[in-house]
Amino acid sequence: MKVAIILGTRPEIIKMSPIIRECDKQGIDFYILHTGQHYSYDMDRIFFEQLKLPEAKYNLDVGSGKHGEQTAKMLAGIEEILLKDTPDVVLVQGDTNTVLAGALAASKLQIKVGHVEAGLRSFDRTMPEETNRVIADHISDYLFAPTENSKQYLLNEGIPEEKIFVTGNTVVDAAYQNLEIAKQTGNVLETLGLKEKEYFAATAHRAENVDSKERLGGILSGFSQIYEEFGLSIIFPAHPRTVKMIREFGFEIPEGTKLIEPLGYLEFLQLEGGARLILTDSGGVQEESCILKVPCVTLRDNTERPETVDVGANLIAGTGEKIIECARKMLESDLNWENPYGNGDAAELTTKNINLMRKSNTMEL
Repeated sequence: MKVAIILGTRPEIIKMSPIIRECDKQGIDFYILHTGQHYSYDMDRIFFEQLKLPEAKYNLDVGSGKHGEQTAKMLAGIEEILLKDTPDVVLVQGDTNTVLAGALAASKLQIKVGHVEAGLRSFDRTMPEETNRVIADHISDYLFAPTENSKQYLLNEGIPEEKIFVTGNTVVDAAYQNLEIAKQTGNVLETLGLKEKEYFAATAHRAENVDSKERLGGILSGFSQIYEEFGLSIIFPAHPRTVKMIREFGFEIPEGTKLIEPLGYLEFLQLEGGARLILTDSGGVQEESCILKVPCVTLRDNTERPETVDVGANLIAGTGEKIIECARKMLESDLNWENPYGNGDAAELTTKNINLMRKSNTMEL
């Protein structure tokens, strides 16, 4: 069996890293195709090195652009490679344009598609990611759902049960595996002069938040109120676009909020683990905070990670007055929630189920 692992963003690299390691461990014939959706492979090379992953065999280097233009470039490039390399299975992860292009290209060439992290739903079609994940789910042959909740969403949409496998989420595998690597590379808290559980960590990068003066202003106001009430610094590794929009809107950085350069994944994982509270609009960070037992407040109006809310690890605050209220509630948490995303063996279960399905299909032929 030959497997093509298609990825193009750093979150995909993180969540695919356990599957890459598992394929390597099991001796599965695989290769990595990097689309370069967010960064070129050359910029991501250090990411591969830090996570101790093999190099990408192919690099499309499509770069950023409008959704249609970017997806079309990836679709054409992926198709050309799949025609030449003819894998048995293509694996994609999540909800990016890379996922949409990879799943479409493979499906049209009658190559089996496995969608890792299938069945997530925000039920908000204004989010491009929602469209991507729904389409990918409906053209995939193997749907690796992280939770029973995700499986039920897929069943509700008419997807046959025999295609769905509840594996847990590879984010758990990644957090455990990569935190061990992070501990060997240095101590970011020491570098930043921070003490464990004596600061809050924050991220904000989604276009609907940072491109809106009202929403971005609401987030910064929330940070100001939190510092005024709790007196703990908010460490804010800010995406360049977020910094740009803060300046364009004429906002000042609130007292107690420390804007710092974006951190590498391993450093950010340490920052998350040492925080007393996390404020974020990132789906992946919601999951990681839940796994690392750090209370989370989500700076969005909805989430495709409802399990984090259900177990008591997360509250949805939006970008207004509810931020301070939700922060108060989460800081009272006893941190006693159960991780809903599995035991850290999602990658093993994913590859096992692919092998079983391939053998079953071969026997039928």
